[in-house]
Amino acid sequence: MPKFLIEREIPGAGALTERDLKAVSQKSCRALGQLEGQVQWQQSYVTGNKIYCVYIAPNEELIREHARLGGFPANSVAQITTIIDPTTAE
Repeated sequence: MPKFLIEREIPGAGALTERDLKAVSQKSCRALGQLEGQVQWQQSYVTGNKIYCVYIAPNEELIREHARLGGFPANSVAQITTIIDPTTAE
């Protein structure tokens, strides 16, 4: 199943409290539930003004539907074609 990297522009994301992040996570999980297991959230990285998320889904349309249902942006959605890490150099 394809894996996607989603960029969400959220001003002040890096200053969100633990409580705020919990609420965002709960909202995301509710939206995932509405998609009946078609989309899986792997993890997210919070930076100053953006959140980068890694999701598994059959297509980009379902990624964008998840964002719509959750009420948060999906400014950029890119399919991940390959993953590399330090062991790739061996």
